[in-house]
Amino acid sequence: MRTLDPLYPHDDGDQIRGGLLTLLRGTGLPVAFGGMVQPGGPPRMTITELAGTTTAALRGLAINAGAGLGGKALALGLPLRVDDYPVARSISHEYDGPVAAEGLRSVVAVPVVVHREVRAVLYGAVRQRLALGDRLVAAAVDAGRELERRLTDRDAARAALTTLRTAAPGPVGSRRSPDTVPAPGAAGPEWEEVRQAHAELRGLLRRIDDPELRDRLDAVADRLAGAVTRPEGGPPGPANPLSPRETDVLACVALGCTNADVADQLGLRPETVKSYLRSAMRKLGAHTRLEVVVAARRAGLLP
Repeated sequence: MRTLDPLYPHDDGDQIRGGLLTLLRGTGLPVAFGGMVQPGGPPRMTITELAGTTTAALRGLAINAGAGLGGKALALGLPLRVDDYPVARSISHEYDGPVAAEGLRSVVAVPVVVHREVRAVLYGAVRQRLALGDRLVAAAVDAGRELERRLTDRDAARAALTTLRTAAPGPVGSRRSPDTVPAPGAAGPEWEEVRQAHAELRGLLRRIDDPELRDRLDAVADRLAGAVTRPEGGPPGPANPLSPRETDVLACVALGCTNADVADQLGLRPETVKSYLRSAMRKLGAHTRLEVVVAARRAGLLP
């Protein structure tokens, strides 16, 4: 299990539980369970989350790569199924005891691959012998792909927050003191790194489904931008006149992105990006892309 980040407080179990619910809804199977692959050492995953089970036989079960159905899926990085687990010849049977205690017969196991590494395994199961069709397995795989997207976004958000914490002034980081906070438009590789992380974080915000977590990350991005133009503990600036999407667009434009680049990063149409950019210019009294970025930095809306 990974260490919790105070700015990104959700753990791996929260992600797995969401993946299990997606799998249950998509497949109609009555039982689902799964867990994350433990970092470091030989590949091994531990079943930590259960849905629809009637016993605790599977909870805490450590699955070694290659062992049983899930271990084989972990080792191969491929979704696998068995229609009658106790007598299946395609898998080893180290875990027959816990599986029998829960009364499971037909099982599908889906590896969750992030950055070419298996990070988790999701299982779906039923308590009678049943031929698991291709459509059902495809729905289980879709649940795995959705979890892959969530984990990828979470990793990117954590990476951006780490950059902001180590390089930014004020409430987010600690390497600069309040009296050395740069003026708007400050240059240097450190601040370019901060701005890149800020833009990535703002782009991720719209893809995060949890509203509480999205609000927390949004607040971090806003504190970073405001810290550039006022010392730590100073009074807050005026309310942000820009909409969240206008701020997202400007964060990308400030990095030199074209409208097409911004559209690709934020999942928007280029025409929509132009509309947000024109609106931001109007609100900040700017007439060019450079002017609106400078105005946004002076107003504490961008780092």
